[in-house]
Amino acid sequence: MRALISVSDKEGIVEFAKGLERLGFEILSTGGTHKLLKEQGVKAVEVSEYTGSPEMFEGRVKTLHPKIHGGILHKRNDANHVSQAARHGIGGIDLVCVNLYPFKQTTIRTDDFDEIIENIDIGGPAMVRSAAKNFASVYIVTSPLDYDEVLRVIGGADESKKAIFRRNLMIKAYEHTAAYDSMIANYMNERFNDGFGEMKFIAGSKIFDARYGENPHQKGALYEFDYFFSNNFTALKGEASFNNITDINAALALASSFDAAPAVAIVKHANACGFAVKSNLLESYVEALKCDPVSAYGGVVAINGTLDRALAEKINEIYVEVIIAANVDEDALAVFESKKRIKIFTQGNKFLQRANDKYDFKHVDGGFVYQQSDEVKASELENMKLQTARAASEAELKDLEIAWKVAALTKSNCVVYVKNSAVVAIGMGMTSRVDAARAAVAKARDMGLDLRGCALASEAFFPFRDSIDIASEAGVKAVIQPGGSIRDDEVVQAANEHGMAMYFTGVRHFLH
Repeated sequence: MRALISVSDKEGIVEFAKGLERLGFEILSTGGTHKLLKEQGVKAVEVSEYTGSPEMFEGRVKTLHPKIHGGILHKRNDANHVSQAARHGIGGIDLVCVNLYPFKQTTIRTDDFDEIIENIDIGGPAMVRSAAKNFASVYIVTSPLDYDEVLRVIGGADESKKAIFRRNLMIKAYEHTAAYDSMIANYMNERFNDGFGEMKFIAGSKIFDARYGENPHQKGALYEFDYFFSNNFTALKGEASFNNITDINAALALASSFDAAPAVAIVKHANACGFAVKSNLLESYVEALKCDPVSAYGGVVAINGTLDRALAEKINEIYVEVIIAANVDEDALAVFESKKRIKIFTQGNKFLQRANDKYDFKHVDGGFVYQQSDEVKASELENMKLQTARAASEAELKDLEIAWKVAALTKSNCVVYVKNSAVVAIGMGMTSRVDAARAAVAKARDMGLDLRGCALASEAFFPFRDSIDIASEAGVKAVIQPGGSIRDDEVVQAANEHGMAMYFTGVRHFLH
């Protein structure tokens, strides 16, 4: 038996090669891999020695040879293939262990295009694809995480299990090369076509299967980019469902929008139903819950800091389905020990972290739409323009900032009312802005909340003055919106008539 080993990631490779030797494999290898194996006592043969052909063109050509690809690809159960291999002196290669040049790591480390080009692997993907194609006879190993299992399976006696295992390795191999080529194509389009080339590739690694999708008859799973969830998501209690993940995404985005501030967001069906930034997390949660405790039942709570026992006991007074916190104290976790339905997750960080993906996409029937990700930039608030005779007070400006960020992360059409750093009313997902305003005010009144003196944000312009009139009746004193309506003058006039402060940011934040 013969194995060819050529890896960029050399973690665990010496132990793997020695394990293969114990199983009777002759080892072929290249370049730095060969040097390392020889230094560590592995009897490895250099590929160039085996093929009788030297490495050429600064290593660009070393494994692209009939003795390599013929050894991998010829069918062991085909007499014609076997006779051709014998006639040309081609021995079988029964295992290929390859991982590819670190293209992405190179693009992160340098902008030198010549160096980046040299880190596009050619021989590696060719060998992976050859071995995967002939998986009936060849083991293709692309991940160090599989080394131990490969040795265990090869050392076993169950041939049917070996065949299934080779098939599974084949699938992993094609996933590996597909993701690698996708990464290169996406990088080139990012560098030369503003990220919007003729083709767009989206590749993620599966973290876990969800219990089901949005509904029990649908399958679902979570995939990640760049190890984000692997590094920033730990289940402390319960398993996350498909819907949990989408709600956690919305809640985390909102709670993490204020840097190190003690922010707490409560989300239901991916929309905020409570939010506050007070002096501490416990106070923030109490104030956030006041906005809509009915909707908060069975919702998701995101905590931009540590979930301690006092906060846990307060949250435990009602039923919430999910808690996502930057960190969780052990005694806080104990509070929920008897609650079977609650799910608790942590990022293991001091504060909540977002991946801040550069691009966003959404499935539509037959394809997907792709765009740059939206964000509220600091400049929007720093450069917003006062449109009215009255200017907002310092406290109102703080409330306007909160309202603006919440509105940007809430489904359109939406309006957000904030008072004393807490959301007191919110209307979202309406087909008209005036309906959103009415719904928010009506809900606040049902909850017995006093809106007098609050700030109001709309993620898009007010097309008519009617929403401002409703806001005035509720007691709104300051408004922030993008502006840009043909009736901006009428809207500003309404704000002046009611003694409101109104600011235009010039930036719209639709969310559909």
